[in-house]
Amino acid sequence: MNTALLVLVIVYLLGTLAVGAWAGSKIKNTADFAVAGHSLPLIMVITTSFATWFGAETVLGIPAKFVNGGLKEVVEDPFGASMCLVLVGLFFARKLYRMKLLSIGDYFRNRYGTLIEILCSTLIIFSYLGWVAAQITALGLVFSILSGGAISAPVGMVIGTVLVLIYVIMGGMLAVVYTDFIQMIVLVIGLSYIAWVSAAQAGGASKVFALASERDLFNILPEPTIKNWLLFVASAITMMIGSIPQQDVFQRVMSAKDANTARNGAVIGGLSYLAFAFVPMFIVASSLLIMPETAMELLKGDNPQKVLPTLILNHMPFFAQVLFFGALVSAIKSTSSATLLAPSTSFVENILRHMWPSLDDRHLLRAMRISIFVFAAIVLSYAIAVDGKPIYDMVSSAYQVTLVGAFVPLTFGLYWRSATTQGALASIVFGISVWLTLTMFPEWGKDWSTLLPDWVIEFPSQLAGFLASIAGMIAGSLLPQVVANKKESEEATYSVHPEGI
Repeated sequence: MNTALLVLVIVYLLGTLAVGAWAGSKIKNTADFAVAGHSLPLIMVITTSFATWFGAETVLGIPAKFVNGGLKEVVEDPFGASMCLVLVGLFFARKLYRMKLLSIGDYFRNRYGTLIEILCSTLIIFSYLGWVAAQITALGLVFSILSGGAISAPVGMVIGTVLVLIYVIMGGMLAVVYTDFIQMIVLVIGLSYIAWVSAAQAGGASKVFALASERDLFNILPEPTIKNWLLFVASAITMMIGSIPQQDVFQRVMSAKDANTARNGAVIGGLSYLAFAFVPMFIVASSLLIMPETAMELLKGDNPQKVLPTLILNHMPFFAQVLFFGALVSAIKSTSSATLLAPSTSFVENILRHMWPSLDDRHLLRAMRISIFVFAAIVLSYAIAVDGKPIYDMVSSAYQVTLVGAFVPLTFGLYWRSATTQGALASIVFGISVWLTLTMFPEWGKDWSTLLPDWVIEFPSQLAGFLASIAGMIAGSLLPQVVANKKESEEATYSVHPEGI
């Protein structure tokens, strides 16, 4: 058991509670809790945007995928994920910021009415299940590894969730952004130092790059077939545009002090994430030289995401171990805290308010805190139930929901004046229906394999759902309108909590 390391990790987690308590003292209304009072400077927007994506999958999941299949296996994340933030900054941040909304669901209400608001908000909330579960799974893995198995993964999940939950409930978005700032400093310093030590132990960075080149790990393009290119495009757009209509991304945009800061922070944060995501990949690639037999055994086994922790514990000095697990816990906490807050905000602001319209701002704030606790309990149960599923896959599947159900209504609503409520409804129904059908029945065309090419039979479900969503929006908006347009003024967003303007 690594008692000293385990104690340091727990002390670090407890230290964040002080930050949460301090941030909680500054919370005056729901806008403070949900979007930090629209007050963050550029550096804070950059670090919290960077922290949005730099989670368990970046440190543990992406490197395992990379050394097994090269860059083409990680096109979804970090390439797609980083470009998501860049696209948000370039095409969405300023438009959405000027609306002074509290949640992404508020936009759907203002543009299309209550029905679309509730449908899109429900999809967004549901999509967080897999993402938050991935972070909780990683916390359980950390406690299990450091305790030598004395703390089981499920117990570790419970401990980690409780510690993260407390400071998020106390401090909301303010607690998230302040801890993100500290945690990103720990993460950058820690992983950079470990990359330097790993390069030295591997015989130099040039040898690591030579090994990666020899194994063709730098090849990002798929084999030149229609089927492979369709899979490649589907993977790329899953996070690149599927995560654009996400509440946690939206909260970072809306937390900025002005529209330009929102735009610049998202773009710089996305590019910074792409650049630094290569550091864990380099470290794991170096493990193939430092501990070749152990690394290959873990990569071929059931849990390839243990390669990096094994390298650190067996081949690094204690100082490097402290930095690594500090960086890992920082990455997990920064993502899990934000992704606990986001769906809870969407639920209270865009669903609960319609059930109890008489709630004032004080009671809405209390409801947000209660909903964070309830959502955390649900996600913890799910994470324990699916323990063993790869972290990368859990994150990947989460964004397909919003890709096929929420991105098209958001984008067409902003950039196509002819988009209607009927078009948005058709987009959601068509996109979700096609995606669900192909996901549930992946071998639907098996009996026609002699008549249809394999790329048709194995057409990616999220890409098919995305195309169906576009078709639904265009057809539903241009055909005679059976469903009436029901837009609400932007001022209605703050009819319940005017302090948030």
